[in-house]
Amino acid sequence: MTSLVLLADTHLPKRARDLPPEAWAAVDAADLVVHAGDWVDVATLDALEARAARLVGVHGNNDGAALRARLPEVARIEVDGVRIAVVHETGAAAGRERRMQAAFPDVDVLVFGHSHIPWDTTAPNGLRLLNPGSPTDRRRQPVATFMTATAHDGRLDDVRLVAIDPAWRGAGH
Repeated sequence: MTSLVLLADTHLPKRARDLPPEAWAAVDAADLVVHAGDWVDVATLDALEARAARLVGVHGNNDGAALRARLPEVARIEVDGVRIAVVHETGAAAGRERRMQAAFPDVDVLVFGHSHIPWDTTAPNGLRLLNPGSPTDRRRQPVATFMTATAHDGRLDDVRLVAIDPAWRGAGH
């Protein structure tokens, strides 16, 4: 079994000085950290690479040349039999499931970001779409968030949306 942390839209240091303690604790405990883009600074990538047992990430629309040189636009991995793709943008919410099942017909899970809005749906073909929200910039959401999950024997289980303590003052409000 592999434990995962799903992050996106960290926007450091523009939206916060650092990741919240809940996110760092999850990163430290996870077997795999997946980041769906909009890191904004290279220091965040370096910090996650240093602390994560394994890190897979992509660049987002707010990531400059230095991050784009180190990160792909799309990443694909297999974890305990679960085929996962990671991308930053998926377009409008309307029709997302059908568009993404056509774009990623050979994966079980698509992790994405961009909207800062948590998302957990399943396309008609069984593709699960997950957006962990943002741990630093909640935008119009009640709280900042990220996700955890486990992969085992070809299944993604225990998907959980983790809310950041609203008292944490590092997050953009």
